[in-house]
Amino acid sequence: MKIHFWSIGKSNEAYIKEGVEDFTKRISKYYPVGWTIIPLPKNAGMLSEMDLKKKEGEIVLEWLSKDDYLVALDERGKQLTSEGLADFIQKRSNESIRNLVFLIGGVYGLDDALLKRANFKWSLSTLVFPHQLVRLILAEQVYRACTILRNEKYHHK
Repeated sequence: MKIHFWSIGKSNEAYIKEGVEDFTKRISKYYPVGWTIIPLPKNAGMLSEMDLKKKEGEIVLEWLSKDDYLVALDERGKQLTSEGLADFIQKRSNESIRNLVFLIGGVYGLDDALLKRANFKWSLSTLVFPHQLVRLILAEQVYRACTILRNEKYHHK
């Protein structure tokens, strides 16, 4: 199984980049992993919130394969404990999922078409975080889940 992190928006700020790269490298010891930063649609600043979300959704839907397992990060999704995320990842691996895609939406979130396509909707928190910070939190939590699965010392109850 390969883990894909997709995020709509701009490249990582320097203060985020180092942490994201570090946790991504750590994850690569367990699973093949990669990041894709999906650029904003042309004229994004001229589009309404609804039109921007729709355009972003269309781009992502074009990029997805029908067999990709899509995890949409959404504030209305299900919350998981770190152990629950580890279990979730293990189950996807056991199901022989080839591509596990974690998607971070744009500034206004994800279009309904993407949420309908998602195999799972996951909420990191009821708090709202900057999108750049979500990238770091996501990478750290997936790394933590990997260490839980291997019963390694990183995660302490």
